[in-house]
Amino acid sequence: MNIVVAVSGGIDSVVLLDMLSRSGGHNLVVAHFDHGMRDDSAADARFVELLAAKYGLEFVGRREELSGASEAQARDRRYGFLFGEADKRQAKLATAHHLDDLVETIALNVNRGTRWRGLASMNDDRIWRPLVNRTKSELKDYAAENRLEWVEDETNSTDAYSRNRIRRKVAPLPDSAKLSLHSLWQKQVSLKQEIVGEIWGSDFPIQSRYFMTMIERDVAIELLYEFVLGSTGVSLLTDQLDRLHLAIKVGRIGTVWQIAGGVEVSLNRQNWRIKEK
Repeated sequence: MNIVVAVSGGIDSVVLLDMLSRSGGHNLVVAHFDHGMRDDSAADARFVELLAAKYGLEFVGRREELSGASEAQARDRRYGFLFGEADKRQAKLATAHHLDDLVETIALNVNRGTRWRGLASMNDDRIWRPLVNRTKSELKDYAAENRLEWVEDETNSTDAYSRNRIRRKVAPLPDSAKLSLHSLWQKQVSLKQEIVGEIWGSDFPIQSRYFMTMIERDVAIELLYEFVLGSTGVSLLTDQLDRLHLAIKVGRIGTVWQIAGGVEVSLNRQNWRIKEK
């Protein structure tokens, strides 16, 4: 299998690369994205390039100057690069997300007031996460036993990011609690896949204003979320979904409602249509 391994240079991705290189049976390519958001980020990129050479692997990298970008924008640019490299090689993208990352993400989503989908995060089929059932402490033990070297990202220790604050609360949890959450996450992901399959595999007249008005609100919200996401790639928040549902029910014929950045909805007598700005 062809695999593009996302390597930041931190301990998690260094462990992932070592494990995959030892397992054999894979054609590995090391990929590194430099956000240009730290003064020493170029040194991290050089470290990863040398690490790839140590394993005798191809290295691909990209640097962008994203110092003024948000976390979400930087993430989108990073994954755009990683998915692009995977597509070029007809490869799977592998990332070093581990069990603590999963628990942190669930905690963050709950803290933000997530709907149930927030509990089924980290489930993109394009990404392979072979470490998702391993704890951070296990990765540290592996790195020590195999005398691996890595670089530390100083931003991981600052309280400027909500994930770092959550991380300090998640880390002391017993492994049994983390594994229980992993089991619940797997069930939630499976449920999500069933729901998505039901939505796209059925002939729901989703764009009928009458249909969307007559069904229960919770069902309408689920249909709208999945339809907009599948049509535009935009993940709407609950208040945005409620606004869209309201527009469909009471919006005047011929009007255009802006639901989210880049997403507008036009209304006629019988149907509603998404307009991308």
